[in-house]
Amino acid sequence: MSQIVLQAKNINKSFHDPITVKVLNNINFSINKGEFVSIIGKSGCGKSTLLYILSTMDTDYEGELLIDKQEMKNKKEAQLAKIRNEKIGFVFQFHYLLNEFTVLKNVMLPGLKLAKYNAKEVEHRAMEKLKILGIENEALKKANQLSGGQKQRVAIARALINDPLIIMGDEPTGNLDKKNSENVFDIFKQLTQEFNQTLLIVTHDQSFARNTNRIIEMEDGRIINDK
Repeated sequence: MSQIVLQAKNINKSFHDPITVKVLNNINFSINKGEFVSIIGKSGCGKSTLLYILSTMDTDYEGELLIDKQEMKNKKEAQLAKIRNEKIGFVFQFHYLLNEFTVLKNVMLPGLKLAKYNAKEVEHRAMEKLKILGIENEALKKANQLSGGQKQRVAIARALINDPLIIMGDEPTGNLDKKNSENVFDIFKQLTQEFNQTLLIVTHDQSFARNTNRIIEMEDGRIINDK
C-alpha cells in the first residue's frame, strides 16, 4: 500500500483585484512517498500559485489540502510554519543563502529552528547532507565564495536537513546552465532512488520534466494531463 504524502482535493483559487479571475480550477491529485513529480505548463497557467497553496504559504483557497493525512485548512499560522519546517523542504530558483554565514551554518539553520536535535547533532546531520551532495569540503567557506551550481547544492542540503516528507521546488534549475541543471536533476534522482525522497518540482524545463516519474501538465488553471 503506497503512502500518500500529499493530496489536493477540488482546489479552486480566484484573485479579486478589482475583478474576479479564477486562477485554479478544480485541482485534484495525490502524491505517493518516493514519487518524483514535475508540474509543467506555460507562464501564467497557475503552477506557481498551486505550489504556493500546496506549500501552505497561501491559505486563501477553496477545497482541501492534506499533508501526511492532516487537513491544512483552519490551522493557525504558527501551526503551518511548524509543518513547513518539519515536513517540507524548499528549493527555489534563487538559492536564498545567507552570505554572512558559512555553508555549514546555512544548512543548519532550519534544523536549529526546528530544535528537534541539539546544535551539535544538527551540525553532524548538516555535514551528512553535504556529503550526500559531494560538497562537504566547502562546509567552512562563506556562501558567497561558491559557484552557482554549488550554491544550489547547498540549498538542496538545507532543504534536506529536517528529513522532510516532501521537497518542493520552484524552477530549481531556472538560473543554472545546462551542465549544472543536469547535475541538480541527477541529485534529485539520487534522492528518490536511494533515499525514497518525495519530490514535487515546478519547471519550464521540458527535458527535466521528461525524466521525472510523472508529469502533471497545467493549462489555464486546470490539470490537462497527469501521466
